[in-house]
Amino acid sequence: MTPRELPKATGAPARPEAPAGDAASPTSRGEQLAERIARIALEKKAEDVLILDLRSLVGFTDFFVLASGRSDRQARAVAEAVREQLKAAGVVPARVEGERDARWILLDYLDCVVHVFTPEAREYYRLEHLWAEAPVRRFD
Repeated sequence: MTPRELPKATGAPARPEAPAGDAASPTSRGEQLAERIARIALEKKAEDVLILDLRSLVGFTDFFVLASGRSDRQARAVAEAVREQLKAAGVVPARVEGERDARWILLDYLDCVVHVFTPEAREYYRLEHLWAEAPVRRFD
């Protein structure tokens, strides 16, 4: 069963196919989710928060949200805040990776994938450089 086929009972967000021309809609579900996640990360004092718009580049997600914590402890707190606040709204990730080490925590919400890094891990993996052709929106 692919993530797109997960039953609603799991709480995983559905990923409906957007009608043609809707991918650039500023109010798409994925974009709203990405903006909400970015605001939650900023509330937890995450640094260098940005959204990469991948809609025209890949089919597995619409947005990446990248954020850095100053330490593994803060990175874990940022990821935990995102999970808790979205869970309270009935949105749970389809997959979570890296919480134990907290150098790079990934929360997969299907329409939006969240990457929370320590500064060293973010510099090492350089996702914003790997996806340099994606439009970027910075949050301060």
